[in-house]
Amino acid sequence: MGQQESHSEEMDLAQIQDLCIIFMRECPSGALHLHEFKRIFGIPSTSEEESLYIETIFHSFDTNKDNALDFMEYIAALHLILRGNLEDRLKWSFKMYDKDGNGRLDRQEVKRIIRILYKIKLQKSDVSLTPSEICDRIFDLVDANHDGQISLSEFMEGAKKDEWVMNLLKLDVNARGWVIQNCGKLP
Repeated sequence: MGQQESHSEEMDLAQIQDLCIIFMRECPSGALHLHEFKRIFGIPSTSEEESLYIETIFHSFDTNKDNALDFMEYIAALHLILRGNLEDRLKWSFKMYDKDGNGRLDRQEVKRIIRILYKIKLQKSDVSLTPSEICDRIFDLVDANHDGQISLSEFMEGAKKDEWVMNLLKLDVNARGWVIQNCGKLP
């Protein structure tokens, strides 16, 4: 079993290496801008939902808010997407939901992401709830003190205790799959 885990880890490291090479080739200036990020991940300009999702991802990794990812931000993003543990992925998801950066999620912020997710993956699933109903259910299950906002600790606890909430909150629209699939597409 240990050998399989080691081989799997080596594959992830090789994929990260390939993506680093792509970064250096595509961004010799050392800065990756949103349009380049979309191109690397193969996001068509005609897909509004995927475009909004990738923009949200991009801005969540732009830690210095200069509208570009430097090499360190890019590496941190790859590490989280390809190898991050559940707690780190949940913290990242919270950051993506928290558009105003105040450390608390209100209904508008949650509905914004749910609408994007709904258009990308939930419409095609067996979920019969609307984005507003999904948001209400999340708040019912996660907002422990019923103050109309979700703190990071409520977010983490709520996700860990309810699988349905976990699947929605962790924002897994197969970002890892996108990375792996598009890793080999560029020359």
